[in-house]
Amino acid sequence: MLEISNISKTFNAGTANEKVVFDGLSLTLNEGDFVTVIGGNGAGKSTMLNLVAGVYPVDGGHIKIDGHDVTKLPEHKRAKYIGRVFQDPRMGTATDMWLEDNLAIAECRGTRRGLGWSLKPSNRARYREMLRELDLGLENRLSTKMGQFSGGQRQAVTLLMATMRKPHLLLLDEHTAALDPKTAAKVLEITDRIVTENKLTTLMVTHNMKDAITHGNRLIMMNAGKIILDISGEEKKNLTVEMLLDAFSKASGAEFANDRALLS
Repeated sequence: MLEISNISKTFNAGTANEKVVFDGLSLTLNEGDFVTVIGGNGAGKSTMLNLVAGVYPVDGGHIKIDGHDVTKLPEHKRAKYIGRVFQDPRMGTATDMWLEDNLAIAECRGTRRGLGWSLKPSNRARYREMLRELDLGLENRLSTKMGQFSGGQRQAVTLLMATMRKPHLLLLDEHTAALDPKTAAKVLEITDRIVTENKLTTLMVTHNMKDAITHGNRLIMMNAGKIILDISGEEKKNLTVEMLLDAFSKASGAEFANDRALLS
């Protein structure tokens, strides 16, 4: 479902601030894979997601989503393949629009536009049922502006919006990092359910090592722009944070450098 083939990326090339992030990175996700990504500071986790999403162009290599070569497609043209949830809850919704308007816009993504009402009684009934499944008390607040909801509620709605059209690939960029632990756990619970029910191929960057171990069927650990660990199956199920830290030290020859991950 996702093929990253030998990609390279350098920022500020030819200047004193030149930074080589990737030099030949490759990664393949099979359909239905739920891959968690963790790594030290500056490992390239979020940059990898941005390259897949088209926020930055790659300098070399290829990116394919479900067999479609999207390497040279701009970000807005890749949107029909990708659903994305950001770290900041404010980035996934329109603050001054009602909840039902946000959902209606998300439902129309990637479809041809015409003249007609996007919000009908049948739409509202369906939205209420979808929101009821989130178990956050949002099903009777369709006419509430998004800016009035908490960060956790907005992030849950963003997740719902990102998956309404069943994207080929779901990108989660530390989507619980800005939430308190209880709310983060709830959003991850919703994430697991939506991904499982819809069989979505998912790439989730997280700074929480325990979450990286607990969620998904596969874990990759990055360091200095390279994938140094790729763990799945029974090996992943039996992982502990201590085992992961030890494996990182052996694979990289250095101590794990991410204060947020270690504190989590």
